[in-house]
Amino acid sequence: MQHQSIRAIFPGSFDPITNGHLDVIGRGNKLFDELVIAVGQSPVKEEVFTQAERVEMISRLVADMPRVSVESYTCLTVEFAAQIKADVMLRGLRNLTDVQYEFQLAMTNRSVAGIETVFVMTSEEFGFVSSTMVRQVALLGGDVSKLIPVPVYNRLRERLAKKAGH
Repeated sequence: MQHQSIRAIFPGSFDPITNGHLDVIGRGNKLFDELVIAVGQSPVKEEVFTQAERVEMISRLVADMPRVSVESYTCLTVEFAAQIKADVMLRGLRNLTDVQYEFQLAMTNRSVAGIETVFVMTSEEFGFVSSTMVRQVALLGGDVSKLIPVPVYNRLRERLAKKAGH
């Protein structure tokens, strides 16, 4: 019996990418033949890093994962998934709030675009980490060094220092 190659898409704004995201990427890399990290833009969130900067940072972080690629997109996530012929959408779950939101999203994506969603639970230590929370804590001067990869933390500190300087 021949194995059909499965391409998954892991969409998000990743502003900034967290250790929780990297945990989900590592799990997805084991589950699928190919994993595309799809870096989108959120119309409701004020960006710390540009989309190009996020793609560049994530690409460096996953450079040692041969079946993982990073791409940016500006259309609807399901449209991008169709463009790249993704078989499934990968999503990480942290808590019950995520389950409710992600369940609704998965049902909508399946009925609208026919794409299945595969959920993985993040490791316990990342159960409370979100990019939004990291941005807010960092903007208020809090230490987020344990929540995001070191190179991203360094770039975030630089960016916030520049903002404070203006």
